[in-house]
Amino acid sequence: SGGLDSRTLAVAMQNIGRQPYTYSYRFEGSFEETYYGREMAKALGWAFEELVIPPGYLWNKIEDAGKVNGCYAEFTHARQVAVAEQLSNNGDIWLLGHWGDVLFDDMGVHSDESFASQVDILYKKVLKKGGKELAADLWQAWGLDGDFEARLAQRISTMHERINISDANARVRAFKSLYWATRWTSTNLNYFSAHKPIALPYYDDRMCTFIMGIPEKHLAARQIQLEYIKKYSPELAKVAWQAKAPYNLYTANKHLTMAHLPYRVVNKAKRIINEKLFDKQLVQRNWEIQFLGAENNQQLRYWLFENPAFAELVPKEVAVKYYNLFQRGDKVYWSHPLSILVTLSVFAKQHHFQVP
Repeated sequence: SGGLDSRTLAVAMQNIGRQPYTYSYRFEGSFEETYYGREMAKALGWAFEELVIPPGYLWNKIEDAGKVNGCYAEFTHARQVAVAEQLSNNGDIWLLGHWGDVLFDDMGVHSDESFASQVDILYKKVLKKGGKELAADLWQAWGLDGDFEARLAQRISTMHERINISDANARVRAFKSLYWATRWTSTNLNYFSAHKPIALPYYDDRMCTFIMGIPEKHLAARQIQLEYIKKYSPELAKVAWQAKAPYNLYTANKHLTMAHLPYRVVNKAKRIINEKLFDKQLVQRNWEIQFLGAENNQQLRYWLFENPAFAELVPKEVAVKYYNLFQRGDKVYWSHPLSILVTLSVFAKQHHFQVP
């Protein structure tokens, strides 16, 4: 990818003389996200494959995808569903860079933040756009006791209290690693391991032990990864860093300075011209190719309104409410509740859900 985690792993592989098969993917109609991976592979002389994720890729794989992760987490945005089987023919093991961005960065929390403030920060991190509203509606529809928001806050407080770390920033990182990773990242790793074994260097206990011994000031702003890459693979450090484009690891300090202004102006002008003159909307998020358009809408309506098992689990008025909010309102805000409802619909069908 265009970030630092896979680049860090590439440096390690280079230093031990291994040549992995590399790949990157982008959405159809998106920006050139694969550029960064392609340039890194070129710098190292490694085989590289560029893949394009087509619109509506999930619908003909959705039930298999639901079985892979057991619908334990929302999976409608997992792009690897579209390409993992194809890519798995190119090697014997997946080398994955998950969780490096959490371990090798700060959480944006002051080290002396109060416990109550930490819980509030985590509460806001856990909730996605529209998630609170959907959860509250489901809470009421299912006749659960108490109030969803109060129960969630209490649950987070209880879980966070178990972590015995004095530095608030490190404690928040530990919360994410203990609870967030297991409920989201780890569950969706199954989309890789369903095809070939996986290797997860950032999940290794030795990596966690290493992180726990590093002062927070040295973890902030990805300093360790940046210096590691620059020291051991200058050629990779010279490849543009996606988050700081067009700058690389040596020139990233120019990002969002006056020197960066012409690049931003040109990029914005290109987007406006494409949108206004050629009616080309730049695809940036998964739901745009999954939920927009007539064919996608037909599939959405099936899973939300024509699945009898789902109607037993979620009242139709709840499904209608969030479908309409997405169609008529802020699509960015309401795309997540829609994804959750589709996931619940697949779950209901696969588990032959019926109300007792």
